[in-house]
Amino acid sequence: MLSEQEIVRREALAQIRELGIEPYPAAEFPVTAYADDIKANFNNAEEEAERNYKGVSLAGRIMMKRVMGKASFAELQDSTGRIQLYVARDTICPDENKDLYNKVFKKLLDIGDFVGVTGDTFTTKTGETSIKVKEFTFLGKSLRPLPIVKEKDGEVFDAVTDPDFRYRQRYVDLVINPQVRDTFRKRTQMYSTMRKYLDERGYLEVETPILQPIYGGAAARPFKTHHNTLDMTLYLRIANELYLKRLIVGGFDGVYEFSKDFRNEGMSRFHNPEFTQIELYVAYKDYHWMMNLTEEMIEQVALATNGTTKVQVGEHVIDFKRPWKRYTMYEAIEHFTGIDISEMDEAALRDVAKKLHVPTDPSMGRGKLIDEIFGEKCEAQLIQPTFITDYPVEMSPLAKKHRDKPGLVERFEGICNGKEFCNAFSELNDPIDQRERFEAQLELGKRGDEEAMTLDEDFLRALEYGMPPTVGIGIGMDRLAMIMTNSSSIQDVLFFPQMKPEAEQAQAQAQESNASSSDE
Repeated sequence: MLSEQEIVRREALAQIRELGIEPYPAAEFPVTAYADDIKANFNNAEEEAERNYKGVSLAGRIMMKRVMGKASFAELQDSTGRIQLYVARDTICPDENKDLYNKVFKKLLDIGDFVGVTGDTFTTKTGETSIKVKEFTFLGKSLRPLPIVKEKDGEVFDAVTDPDFRYRQRYVDLVINPQVRDTFRKRTQMYSTMRKYLDERGYLEVETPILQPIYGGAAARPFKTHHNTLDMTLYLRIANELYLKRLIVGGFDGVYEFSKDFRNEGMSRFHNPEFTQIELYVAYKDYHWMMNLTEEMIEQVALATNGTTKVQVGEHVIDFKRPWKRYTMYEAIEHFTGIDISEMDEAALRDVAKKLHVPTDPSMGRGKLIDEIFGEKCEAQLIQPTFITDYPVEMSPLAKKHRDKPGLVERFEGICNGKEFCNAFSELNDPIDQRERFEAQLELGKRGDEEAMTLDEDFLRALEYGMPPTVGIGIGMDRLAMIMTNSSSIQDVLFFPQMKPEAEQAQAQAQESNASSSDE
């Protein structure tokens, strides 16, 4: 059912067409200037340069309109910002017919409509850079009213802050909250910086399958689908690690991929079932080398996105300047709990977890127990960028055993603002050891661990042909974007995060409201 405003706008659409104006023209509109460029440079231009701002053409949405008889003001918002328009009746309607101004501009033009204007730049008596419109063209009629957000003296009124609305209708969020665009521009800058950094070092960007017959490369539950032609079950990838390592077997010295991965798990402000990571694998290197590369690359990302290595994240100022602090996992647990768990078996770890009030379940092996203790008692306290190194072998079925420390592997995680954002290790290239690790994962699966890895025979076959010493890393781009843009939720850095269907969401909110009322 249409609202009153939607009915009025449809009636305006019909009237515009009756006047012989096409509200959705097919012809190109030649944009020659942008709002922010004009506002930044017009008043500083030399007299000769100011001529460049005569006869400029801009296009965008009308975001404000103030009708004042034979002359009116409006505000146009393009992809860079907003600029004031001065529209005089006799200028845009030099002939006898004044319908374009009297009927279209004054009465039928609505907030949100797309228009194109051509005119001269000037400065009003109040010092505001504006466009004196000479030509006015309809480019797209808006049939739904935008939420009105007002700004005066730098203060914003009636801002739309409801996250359900903003995430579900991101296209509206981007219009009425233009600062949101900066978040996604920074995200794109992250990708550009990392690509340039890796390309300059000769590493090859590649693509690997999203639909996989066997999911692997991480500990996670997959999404499952069916291929009709092949009549087989396929899985959306949870990681691209095993395919990238196949390429190292094939002879590439360094490969990387920005990949969409999918994990059929819970959702929170730190987790989305569809997420993006970059994975990089480099032959003849180890995890010490990769820690140094990671520090350098992320430092460059901070500089590119924020102009400084220091980034404001909530109440903290996080500094990505090298070098970062480093703890082994055992050192971190002892540092934050006062307990040395390095020699403990599974039973002793269960006792420690109970003492520390860390929840466990019978499916957890030694590695998962250590991971839970670390996650509950240490991770949230690591605010500045920190590397946690040397994990128990049970936690890392794809990592090479530590060269000096029995029972550990050469692995590190990067943690910042209390959350992991990258995971790396010297890759296991011993096919016999790898098979044994996969088989141990199968046993954990039998105990009920839904995130245990599967056994990939083709990957083992690839390793049996021989893989050189290799280091690999996965960096969560969504979590890194949260940090670089000071966003508190992963949904803030995804254009279109996963949401419940609107009907289900409305029903859940109604039930919650009813429950709250009955409590009162």
